[in-house]
Amino acid sequence: IIFLLSLRCSVDNRVTRVAWLNRSSILYAGNDKWCLDPRVVLLSNTKTEYSIQIQDVDVYDEGPYTCSVQTDNHPKTSRVHLIVQVSPKIVEISSDISINEGGNISLTCIATGRPDPTITWRHISPKAVGFVSEDEYLEITGITREQSGEYECSASNDVATPVVRRVKVTVNYPPYISDAKSTGVPVGQKGILQCEASAVPAAEFQWYKDDKRLVEGQKGVKVESKAFFSRLTFFNVSEQDYGNYTCVASNKLGNTNVSIILYEISEPTSSTLFQDTPLGKEAEPEIHPCSLEIQPACVMRL
Repeated sequence: IIFLLSLRCSVDNRVTRVAWLNRSSILYAGNDKWCLDPRVVLLSNTKTEYSIQIQDVDVYDEGPYTCSVQTDNHPKTSRVHLIVQVSPKIVEISSDISINEGGNISLTCIATGRPDPTITWRHISPKAVGFVSEDEYLEITGITREQSGEYECSASNDVATPVVRRVKVTVNYPPYISDAKSTGVPVGQKGILQCEASAVPAAEFQWYKDDKRLVEGQKGVKVESKAFFSRLTFFNVSEQDYGNYTCVASNKLGNTNVSIILYEISEPTSSTLFQDTPLGKEAEPEIHPCSLEIQPACVMRL
């Protein structure tokens, strides 16, 4: 974006000589250019106006500008002070960082602008409330897994819309098994044991029965592991499949395990489904205590 500055000076027919000065340096005198800066050009030199233009204005152009005119009687001057405002710009910011839980971090965000921009840090998280820092530096000691995520640096000075940059903070922690339940399955049916664990980096899972590790491709068993869970599937449960299984979740920071039992349950039959139900018994005649033929006042309850 090229910012143009026009400096105008009103004159009349009494003026004999005119000039524009920056501080004590002459920019233009009449139609003659005195400065070497190619950005400074003459716009108008008439009987009513004397004006110049400065192209692509920057902070170095800030300062006093003087229009000097010479009349028959005496010289006159008119002065204006230029204040250059600059939109904020983030010139330095910390790189994305990975740290183990409990460690300390220091994030930096340096910005330029005129006036000097205000720097704020904000944690991009549903649980975060307001700013976490109103300074160029953000210090976090004893970081927790809840403090992981993106941190946004904002630089503002009311000249333009704030500029923002983000830093991703990854907090590593050992696996924690959050869900694992024992399961009952009848013989010959499909059975599933599942183990869920949160960890950063993502956990690697292993399954054991007694001291024997179960691997993918083992007959009748499928081991399926994703980022946060592992599933052990039995397609046709046999008596030998029942027992205690161990799920082990591990990453570079540690490991944890849990025991899960695959146990036998009886498959429902028609006799158990209808046992002790009206449909499972021989219907017996029901004698109602009320008889409409004997007592008109007797109430029938439906």
